[in-house]
Amino acid sequence: MVPAGPAALLHRPRSALTWVTMIVLGLGGLLIAILIFLLGGPVGALIATLLAAVSFPVMILICFWLDRYEPEPAGYRLAALGWGAVAAVVLSFIAEQLLFGLPGTNEFVNTAVGAPVVEELAKGLFLVAIVVFRRAEVNGLLDGIIYGALVGIGFAFVEDIVYYLQSLQSGQLGPTFFLRGIIGPFAHPLFTAATGIGIGIAVATRRPGVRVLAPIFGFLAAIVMHAIWNGSTFFDNGNGFLLAYGAIMLPLLVVILAIAIWARSREGKMLTTALHQVAQMGWIRPEEIGWIARLSDRMSARAYAKRIGGKPAADALRAYQQTMIEVAFLHNRAVNGTAPHDLNERMNDLLQRAAWLRPYVVFHHLRAQRGQLRVRRGRGFSHLPTRRAGLSRPTGVGRCSRTASARSLTCGVRGAVRMWRCSRFSLLPS
Repeated sequence: MVPAGPAALLHRPRSALTWVTMIVLGLGGLLIAILIFLLGGPVGALIATLLAAVSFPVMILICFWLDRYEPEPAGYRLAALGWGAVAAVVLSFIAEQLLFGLPGTNEFVNTAVGAPVVEELAKGLFLVAIVVFRRAEVNGLLDGIIYGALVGIGFAFVEDIVYYLQSLQSGQLGPTFFLRGIIGPFAHPLFTAATGIGIGIAVATRRPGVRVLAPIFGFLAAIVMHAIWNGSTFFDNGNGFLLAYGAIMLPLLVVILAIAIWARSREGKMLTTALHQVAQMGWIRPEEIGWIARLSDRMSARAYAKRIGGKPAADALRAYQQTMIEVAFLHNRAVNGTAPHDLNERMNDLLQRAAWLRPYVVFHHLRAQRGQLRVRRGRGFSHLPTRRAGLSRPTGVGRCSRTASARSLTCGVRGAVRMWRCSRFSLLPS
């Protein structure tokens, strides 16, 4: 059996901010669940919750499929859903109670203007927060779409429960479920994805003007789509909604999906290119690129590692793949001129993590020999065979060797950073 990697390497510790977020959202979710139970009773709450849950698993799976090349951490995905279901709902409820009571407002203004502005602002705050506090988790257009859609899904889930409870009491549950659960569950994810597109464009560009204007236009697009969706119900006895749905909303859904699929394909090509450039710098073996960049080969490699060394080997490989994916994306940001100010420290941490994980990793092409990590100054790592293929702990993987590896990787990173700063095109393949 392949020895299990240290738990600290396989599972990164959660920060204090993450714990606070989880606790706050958890308590808020519990409070909302209690209120729903009190309003609808046990039977009504159960029926409304089950109906609300019909459509959203499919949309969540679509988001996860789009996010396969550089998957976002599970905790952040959950936080996006939780923010939409808890924080955005609470903020929207409070703001709408204040705004709807202002003089001069009416049902149309509240529904077509007030609600879109308030709800899109409440949902969009998560995207702003994750860029401010966890900038490394948003790499571009696709990440913005994924996070925005997940926030919208969480918000729509709770909102649908409330509507189903109301319609259950009024005897209109069937039509309400058809409108919200069958033909319109994508509405809130679509709206917030527009804000996410603006955020994604902003983090991927070097132009100051675009960084400011893209999020603003994305947010305004979300408000306009939401306003059309809500306001169309007031025209022609509801037929205006059907017209807006077929002529505007469905085409916009197709456009957003097309953009997301294009961004996914582009992300896959970028990952392959960046890994090749990283391999030229000696930070990864060229033959390992396919097991990291290609989705089918990535899963095949994990299955092989599990057959050879069980779940610990598969977990070690998954952690190593994710680390090298992050190396590639950080390298791509450096090449594109959008690197963070602490590029050197981040890259050093990632490469040190990869160096610690590598002795526990099993790849297809190494089934005849077990790779022992050796880091050479400024060059990266190579592999030497050990006594038995993939069955014994590699020798020389102790505190001293890991410290030496970290020092050598640091030298390599600093050299690479100097190359990036002097000529960012020098890393591109000829």
